[in-house]
Amino acid sequence: MIRSMTAFGNARVDLEQGSLALELRSVNSRFLDLHFRLPDELRHVETPLRELLTAQLARGKVEVRASFTRATATELPPLDPQWLARVAEQLDAARRVLPDVAAPRLTELVNWPGMRNNDAMDPQAWGAACMQAAQQALAQLQEGRQREGERLAQMMRDCADGVARIVELVEAHLPQLLADHREKLITKLRDSLEAAFPAGFAHISGAELTERVAQEAGLFALRIDVAEELSRLRSHLEELQHLLTGKAKAKGSAGKRLDFLFQEMNREANTLGSKAGSLEVTRAAMDLKLLIEQMREQAQNLE
Repeated sequence: MIRSMTAFGNARVDLEQGSLALELRSVNSRFLDLHFRLPDELRHVETPLRELLTAQLARGKVEVRASFTRATATELPPLDPQWLARVAEQLDAARRVLPDVAAPRLTELVNWPGMRNNDAMDPQAWGAACMQAAQQALAQLQEGRQREGERLAQMMRDCADGVARIVELVEAHLPQLLADHREKLITKLRDSLEAAFPAGFAHISGAELTERVAQEAGLFALRIDVAEELSRLRSHLEELQHLLTGKAKAKGSAGKRLDFLFQEMNREANTLGSKAGSLEVTRAAMDLKLLIEQMREQAQNLE
């Protein structure tokens, strides 16, 4: 399956003790690079989160950000008389040394650490909520990656269609290129003979002239023979379509396989340009390199 490395996913899970929110942000990277931004109370969940993401993602720089909000109690907690007595004893002891120490207010007593039930976090419950939110956010992230991947794949298919058209044009142009060269060669030989020997054609037989033209044309045909390069480009286009369907069974990153494929296609385009026997073929080679580079840039975004 073709997937992009750029996507976003988030989820929220509500508990009696409060709510937990988790975000996943993914951008391009050569490898899988995980970064966690978790509060200290959720640090124990980092390892299972890492295992979950590693099992589902192959490449990309992924940032995991989690936060939680504790629920606010609507009723005041009952104050323990024995605890209040101990607070009064401590207050009397303090006033014997510092007579001006003020008594705590009611709000301070109610919000005293440990007096509210939600002050004590249940690591197991919050950890389970964090993993639940991570699974939901990961599913959303994968859906976004798949949608973006399909858009990138379609852009590469469009470029591949352009490559196929250029290959067909070059193949169709080669016979005419050979015919034009043959005509130029005959004209050049005739002009050279007439310049050197007036009425020189009277001393040269048609068979000799035909043989010489055939030899020169044959050498030119060998020099501009790009059938092998065009055949390889067609083979690479078939492999590209196979990879973009997402049905390839080969292990590894589709993005890396595509990047290697485009390097091979670029090599064939370079060879085609070096063998160019006309301005049209030179332009075709340049257009091929441009389309291949555009596809290669898109492949850099794929997982």
